[in-house]
This record gives sequence, structure tokens and C-alpha cells, in this order.
Amino acid sequence: MDPRSSDIVVRAMEPADIPAVTEVLGQPRAVWGTLQPPFVSVDARQKRHAETGPGDAGLVAVLDGRVIGSIGLHRDRPHRRSHVASLGMAVHDAYAGRGAGAALLAAVIDLAERWWNIKRLELNVYADNTRAIALYERFGFQREGLHRAYAWRDGAYVDSLSMARLAL
Repeated sequence: MDPRSSDIVVRAMEPADIPAVTEVLGQPRAVWGTLQPPFVSVDARQKRHAETGPGDAGLVAVLDGRVIGSIGLHRDRPHRRSHVASLGMAVHDAYAGRGAGAALLAAVIDLAERWWNIKRLELNVYADNTRAIALYERFGFQREGLHRAYAWRDGAYVDSLSMARLAL
């Protein structure tokens, strides 16, 4: 049975969520779609989470008590770009296409625009990740440029699209 997106709860990431987030990011398709390397330990993620500052937010998508996705929002700190934030997200392979990404994206856009006064949300997405690109475009992100040979993934260089959304 596919969960409805209304069954998915989005909330702040807690330190106790790090093992579940590590599992999400360890999924073959999830890690394929991010800049995260495979085989990152829970301890390494816990240390990284502990170093986040006031310009960072982490949210998780939860279904039936299980973390099935995560999204990070990172505000630029230099004064002339304090109106800008970037994001990155991943959804557990078993739950892809069931609304978790949309729920996470809606929540982070709300946080950025209504609470942090962010004018510009930025992201990079691999050019061959058509599912993610379609989701971002559905939420008003526009393509701004192509980065050729942007990252090394799975034995080959892959291109990336720069996308951004301007608050209304």
C-alpha cells in the first residue's frame, strides 16, 4: 500500500534521527542522487550534525514512526548574500515517488521564505536525475545553468544543473 503524502510528517531533525538518516543516505539510489559518498558512518554524521549553526536547518520526513527522507537548508552567511540559502535532500529508495520529497520541499520552502526571509533558494541536481528535476520545477525552481563534469559518480563524471527559486 502506497502512503499518501498527507500521512507523512515533516519535523526538525533530532540527534536521535542520525542513524535513520544515515540509512536513507546509504540507499543506492539516494546516494546516487547526492554529493554524499557511500559508506559514511553514523558517528561521522553525528559529528557533522553537531557542527551545524544557526544558519542551518535539517528536517526529516517520517512515515509510521520511520524516517524516510531528509532535507538540509543552509543559509549563506556573507552580508551581501544573506538573502540566499541552498538545499539538499534525499529520500529512502523504498519510498521514492510517494510524496516524501514533495513534503520535505514544501516544508523547507515555507521555512525559508516565511520564517528566514530568504529571497533566493538554490540547489544543484545531477542533469540525469529527471525525477528530482521535475519535482524542483513543480515547486517553481528554474534551470539557470549547466556544470559540465561537475562530480565524479559511480566511475564517471556527471553534469549538474544549477536551479533556483525566487520568493514571490
